[in-house]
Amino acid sequence: MHDDLSMTQGTTTPELNSMPALFRAPWLHRARVIGWSSILLGFELFALAFLIAWTHGAFRPIDPPTTTDFASFYAAGKLALAGTPALAYDQTAHHAAEMAATAPGIEYQFFFYPPVFLLLCAPLALLPYLASFVLFQATTLAFWLGVARRILAARGWTWCLPVLAYPAVFWTIGLGQNAMLTASLLGAVTLLIDTRPRTAGLLLGLLCYKPHLALLAPVALAAGGHWRAFGAAALGVAAIVGLSVLAFGLAPWHAYLGELAGARAVYETGRIELAGYVTPFGAARMLGLTPTAAYALQLVVSVLVAAIVAWVWRRDADPARRGAALAAGILLSVPLALLYDLMIAAVAILWLVRAASRDSFLPWEKLLLAFCYLMPLACRYIGEGFGIPLAPLAPVILLALAIVRSLRALTLRRVDDFRFGWVRRSARSWPTPGLTRGSGL
Repeated sequence: MHDDLSMTQGTTTPELNSMPALFRAPWLHRARVIGWSSILLGFELFALAFLIAWTHGAFRPIDPPTTTDFASFYAAGKLALAGTPALAYDQTAHHAAEMAATAPGIEYQFFFYPPVFLLLCAPLALLPYLASFVLFQATTLAFWLGVARRILAARGWTWCLPVLAYPAVFWTIGLGQNAMLTASLLGAVTLLIDTRPRTAGLLLGLLCYKPHLALLAPVALAAGGHWRAFGAAALGVAAIVGLSVLAFGLAPWHAYLGELAGARAVYETGRIELAGYVTPFGAARMLGLTPTAAYALQLVVSVLVAAIVAWVWRRDADPARRGAALAAGILLSVPLALLYDLMIAAVAILWLVRAASRDSFLPWEKLLLAFCYLMPLACRYIGEGFGIPLAPLAPVILLALAIVRSLRALTLRRVDDFRFGWVRRSARSWPTPGLTRGSGL
């Protein structure tokens, strides 16, 4: 973010008591963002250390024992290595493998991923459980930091403090999830789509381990005419699906398709905490709507968001505005995205910060971005305590900011075209000296 030099520490100016202090937020400058995020990161690291110690019985034995979602990945990998990959979709066998990897009596962690994800789970299961967990989270975090730095076009190292302190990073590591990998792949796609479209398409194809989160991207690619990336993504999906069949056979695919029917019941009945949803579907369910009504609302929102994202990608050539629109739109276009999936919102936040560093912040944009940044910290507890679905507000706000920026750029471009077009047309209509009638030539 830009430094606002007019507001220095220990100085009081009329801006603090005026409206510009809110809608321009000059006090929310780079130094403060880095300082406050460093404090937040310290608290998160302390909380993470406490949770690790607590779950391993450092204070008192936990009954029943607890674990993370990574146990599901690791157990599926173990079953694949044992030559029984289809058992990853047998809840009894899969639960037994989870307990063998962690502790007897843990709560079952579902595995609703397609068999392509076993291509990653199986190598991870070659290591001991804790070593595999650390390797996976450290590698995906490093990947995410590399992508974030490229999006921000940042130098030095202080930029990584706000990126690391983003609360969805804490949730992803604490819950043992793969959201940093998802955000990294999506962020890389938005980075490379113009310069290396085939590579971007192949990376998009890798997102087929969470296919619902990749459904909006082909709409954007088609609207923007990125056909090389579109084709590469299709080939990438076909290749990775084919590789999974070669490695594990067709049995896991049959088992996976059968398990999907049960997955819908799990997500509809509240087996997954409604406060953890970050989608319109989850918000509707939390507010008391029936699953049928919630799906109907989600369908309307999905169609509207797809149209908006297609419009942005068709009309706007700026990668920052397109990337922000796509990332925010993904979270609004699907019924299932959970708290850790707000890592995808970080892609939108970073692109909007990149746009602001180039074009300056819009009114209220700093505060809105700060609100979205802190959303993963509070939305679950507010949802649990008060039944208020705050989480979907973050992608709504981010998509709205991308739209406003895109409309603003389109308006400015039309004004410039009118001005310079008028000058060019007027210049052509001016009489050329020495060539007018009666000039004597």
